[in-house]
This record gives sequence, C-alpha cells and structure tokens, in this order.
Amino acid sequence: MVRALFPGTFDPIHYGHMDIASRASKLFDEVVVAVYDKPLKSLIFSPEERISLVAEAFKDNPKIKVTGYSGLTIDYARAIDAQVIVRGLRVFSDFEFEFRMALANQRLAKDAVETVALITAEQHTFLSSSTVREIAALNGDVSSMVPPFVEKALKEKVINMGEQSLPNALRD
Repeated sequence: MVRALFPGTFDPIHYGHMDIASRASKLFDEVVVAVYDKPLKSLIFSPEERISLVAEAFKDNPKIKVTGYSGLTIDYARAIDAQVIVRGLRVFSDFEFEFRMALANQRLAKDAVETVALITAEQHTFLSSSTVREIAALNGDVSSMVPPFVEKALKEKVINMGEQSLPNALRD
C-alpha cells in the first residue's frame, strides 16, 4: 500500500486544495490530509476548526483520511509510514519553495520519503487561503472558491472577529 501525505495549514481549505487531494487519491492507495497546528503565520481558524472543515470536505472519499499534526512534516510522514509527500504547484514561485522543501526533507530523511508535485487545475491557479480570507473579510463572494460549509464558517468567523483583528489574521 502506498500512503501519501498532503500536509498544509488549510486556513481555510479551498477548491484548489480539494482538487489536489482528490487527484492524489486516484494515484495512491491512501491520502492523509494533515492539518498543521502551529505554523509561523497568522490563522483565523483553530486547529480543531480546520480539521473539522477539511474532514467535511473529504467525507465522501474513503481513500482520504484527515488528521492534525505538529512538528516537522517529514517526521510526521515517517510516523504514519507515508512513502510520498504530495504538494500542489500553482505558479512558478511555488516551485522554488517546494523544491527547497523537498531537498530539505531529503536531507532530513535519508530513508527517502519522496515528494510528488501535482500541477493545479487551471481554474485554481489564483487560489490561496490568504486570498480567500481577504475576500471574505471584505465581504466579497468566495462561493466559487470554497464549498458552502467553508463559506458559512468564514462569514461567521469574520463577524465574530470584528474589524480590529482582521489585518493580522489576513497575513500568511
């Protein structure tokens, strides 16, 4: 069995993330979508909220499991016996970042957890969680970017946060 790990903060999950995970589930026996708990960036959803939203997104795909994790991604990949780390590439700058991360992971894991990059579908090239958060915070329409349950959670979060907290929460 080939298990793939698709790690990220997913703050919030959007159709681009969902496309990559769904496509990966056609290539691998199991895809573990792992929600990182404490990135070095501001988030608007708690780890529990993000895990819940991601789980809802994939509830109908039995090949996709959702979990949270802490620490180094490569350590988590080894802990769950993943042979592959899946990453999505939208634009050229993503390649440079993912290339450096893959090389760092190779250095850290001599036991060869491979990195596989999937090119995003054309309609999702502009999507990023920070773009979705900013549009939602400015009361814009994100219905073409996220599933309805994520749109609802975003609206509730923006209302509860109030305008004073929004600038810090929008930064990646």
